[in-house]
Amino acid sequence: MPGDWIAGEGQLLLDIQEYIRQGWLTPIMVFITHLAKAGIFWILVTLFLLARKDTRRIGIVVGFAMVIEVIVCNLILKNIVARPRPYEMIEQLICIVPHQWDYSFPSGHTGFSFAVSSTLPWMKVKKRYAIPLIVVAVLIGLSRLYVGVHWPTDVLAGMVVGCIAGAAAYFLYTRCLEKVLPKKMMGFVMDFSLADPFGKKAGKDSDRKAS
Repeated sequence: MPGDWIAGEGQLLLDIQEYIRQGWLTPIMVFITHLAKAGIFWILVTLFLLARKDTRRIGIVVGFAMVIEVIVCNLILKNIVARPRPYEMIEQLICIVPHQWDYSFPSGHTGFSFAVSSTLPWMKVKKRYAIPLIVVAVLIGLSRLYVGVHWPTDVLAGMVVGCIAGAAAYFLYTRCLEKVLPKKMMGFVMDFSLADPFGKKAGKDSDRKAS
């Protein structure tokens, strides 16, 4: 049974290579897959959220989700399962990006993408912002199959791990940290501004009012 399952996954990858890979589509899919390289796209999204006071709470939860995903996916599951990459087991499969240095299961790119994007509905982010990022996460997962670096179940597992990381981060922050940490500390974190990190502007305004 496991052999049949692996054969089925391998055939799906070969079908993608034979029937879906196109000269015009390949550069697009390679670009999409590289968006999640080292998590750079999602890290930039998180930094943007953290930089703004009105989205900082979302950014903090997203940051927690990314940390949880990296620990569970990259540090634990990949090394426990130790699954070889599909191009290492299927001679006919051509990998069109540089070979990966780590194990295959689950997909870290997909997990990281869904850790961020799945957090947005929990935080009640408006649909016009959340849906495009969820679409990007789905495309990144599909791109990992297209370029030949993951088995289909790697991507599915990455989606599951990412979604669990997003939910865990939400409940950890809203049900635990917000209630445990002192209100003054939480207030400082939320009010901190990169443009005015020490509140000098606010201090001057209050001095003017007092005078």
